[in-house]
This record gives sequence, C-alpha cells and structure tokens, in this order.
Amino acid sequence: MNLIDFVLTVIAVTASGALAPGPLTFALLMHGSKEGARSGFLFAIGHTLVEFPLVLALAFGMLAATSQPFVKSLIGILGGAGLVAFGAFQIFKTATRGSSNQTPRRRSLPAGSLMLGLALTGLNPYFILWWLTIGSVLIMQALAFGALLGVILMYISHVWMDYAFLTGLAHFARKGVKIFGSKYYRGSLIAVGIILICYGIMFVLAAF
Repeated sequence: MNLIDFVLTVIAVTASGALAPGPLTFALLMHGSKEGARSGFLFAIGHTLVEFPLVLALAFGMLAATSQPFVKSLIGILGGAGLVAFGAFQIFKTATRGSSNQTPRRRSLPAGSLMLGLALTGLNPYFILWWLTIGSVLIMQALAFGALLGVILMYISHVWMDYAFLTGLAHFARKGVKIFGSKYYRGSLIAVGIILICYGIMFVLAAF
C-alpha cells in the first residue's frame, strides 16, 4: 500500500466515526449555538486529549502481536466485520429516520467546551469499541506502513476531520444553519455507509 492509498483509507474509515451523530455532537450543537466555532475547536481538543493516548496505547500493545499472522488475520476479520456491520446499520438508520432536525432540549450545559469534549469522549462506550475493532485495523496497517511513525501519520490523517467537522458544526449552529436531518447530510451518511461496507469486505478478504 502506497502513501496515498493509506491516507485515503484512513480518511474514508474515519468518516464513520466523525460524521455519525452522538452525545458529543449534540452537546456541541448547544454550546456552538452560543459560542460558535471556538466551541467546536475546544471540543475537538478535549476529544484529542482522550483519543491520542488511547491510539498510542493500542499501537504499543499491538507492536508484538501483529507479528503473528493469526493475530493479524483476527484483527482484520473483526475490524472488517465491524465496518460492514456499522456501514449497514448506518444506511438502515439514515434511510428509516425522519428528516427531523430537532436537538435535545436541555436548559444548560454548565461544563466548558474543552471539558465536555474530554468527558463525552472518554465516557462514550461506542468510541472505545470503534477503536478496539475498526480502529485497530487502521493501527495495524499504520504499523505495517511505518511503525510508530506510521501510527502518527495515520492519526494526523484521522484527527483533522474531527477538527474540521466539529469546528464547522459549531459555526453553523451559531449561524442557525441546520445540518442534521438535511437531505445532503443524510445522503452523505448513506454514501459513507456504502464505502464502509466495501472497505470492510476488503479487510476481511485480505485477512484470509
């Protein structure tokens, strides 16, 4: 795999985590409607403070394990199956969900944007599961591509999307522009779901 293919793979798979709405994005909508892009950037920093150490810990733990063909195959199968399952679920959920763009109504979120980004990342079980399954395949490929330097390159290729999406989302929330529920956003989620299924099948086939 060359550099361009590696980066494009990371970006395509990253979209499954960055674009899918969850507790962090809904909390951001409420903060962003008042504070704008600055809030989104601080959310992204808080997210990174949890995510980057987790990625490094997984990478160090996998350095020796990925030298075993069985372990590499198992990670590929589990990660690929996770991609297929998540992609199919994302398509189904997006296609059957109404076009409502309502945000959960809460009176206040007293914590600051940075602390909320940190807390809603670390306490999100889906986030941990994503890195233990789908993300592990990216880490394994990064180690094969360039050891720990490959992992850093992978993370940079991954995390910029979090900053772009969260900062942009907060900016549009401040301007009163509705994103969730729009046909363009829903179409993007369905397209990402299809891409995830294709990558998942590729990862599973490569494992064999």
